[in-house]
Amino acid sequence: NDRNPFFRRAVAAHVADVEVPADPLAVDRVEQIHRLLRVIWNPAEFRSPYGLRSLSKHHERHPYVLDHRNIGYEPGESIVKLKGGNSNWRGPIWFPTTFMMIETLRKLRKAYGGKFTIPGHGEDETPINLDELAGGFAERLIRIFARDAEGRRAVFGKNEKFQTDPHWRDNVLFYEYFHGDTGEGLGASHQTGWTALIASVIDEWRK
Repeated sequence: NDRNPFFRRAVAAHVADVEVPADPLAVDRVEQIHRLLRVIWNPAEFRSPYGLRSLSKHHERHPYVLDHRNIGYEPGESIVKLKGGNSNWRGPIWFPTTFMMIETLRKLRKAYGGKFTIPGHGEDETPINLDELAGGFAERLIRIFARDAEGRRAVFGKNEKFQTDPHWRDNVLFYEYFHGDTGEGLGASHQTGWTALIASVIDEWRK
């Protein structure tokens, strides 16, 4: 079933071996990593302006079927109640997963060097190497909290009290997870556990 969430044939056929080859060393691992990273860096898939989506945006128009339910990309609070509860892993950004992706890209850089690149998406994007991929995701996490050109923080969304009030606008809250398209803070707050990873990201990437 091409709509099965665990087996998107169009992607899996190019990034994973569904049959074990006679010689495991014959697997073209570099090509698999290359194809996988192209999907991850694709803004129509996992790359959000604010981090790594927990589910591909592809499923916004192409929901998959699980237990006879259509499950689509939901960037904020879940619409569909699944398995008797609410699951928020169908689109929002979570700091642990984006942080682990950043660290993985850094390790790949050590293994494959600076010449490993993937093409950009669209005519305005140039090829990007592993350092730039890691830095790109790091900057997106920082962008959640930093002020934009209009002085607004994505984390506060449409909450004008936090956006504009001089007594509140600098009291940044650490939310549990973040909207996959807007970066707005969602879920538990003040969530000072994994979201505090932003301190490490700033330390490593804002020199």
